[in-house]
Amino acid sequence: MNARDFTLADAADTEHLGAALARALGPCGAVIYLSGELGAGKTTLTRALLQALGYTGRVRSPTYTLVEPYEIAGRRVFHLDLYRLTGAEELEYLGLRDLDPDQDLILVEWPERGQGGLPAADLQVELQHWAAGRKARLLGVSLRGNTILSGLSA
Repeated sequence: MNARDFTLADAADTEHLGAALARALGPCGAVIYLSGELGAGKTTLTRALLQALGYTGRVRSPTYTLVEPYEIAGRRVFHLDLYRLTGAEELEYLGLRDLDPDQDLILVEWPERGQGGLPAADLQVELQHWAAGRKARLLGVSLRGNTILSGLSA
């Protein structure tokens, strides 16, 4: 398991990290878990990642819809926000069986709320408040995740 740490002074730094992550992804699918307390920057990072992939529309937080699907340059991307879930059994209603982690990019906020019902992560992004900004720790937890992490530019 490889890790990289980043200090993010402001939202712009979080957006730069999201864009760098998009560039490191490559064409294959991946499952990325995004963890951190409320306001840590999970949706900001996701928005920047989607925009760097080429999405030009409005990026909505799926807090109430639980999942927002995107089609970006022939790639399916799913942004899940599991904050409102009370247990993994509720994932059954989201259609996760139709997702293909080898082809689709799956971004999961609050993955601990779906533990046991989610596809395994390739990369874990942990965001936390730190001083006036944030800290990010990226952990490659699969071969694919470590490949993404090694392709990440600062």
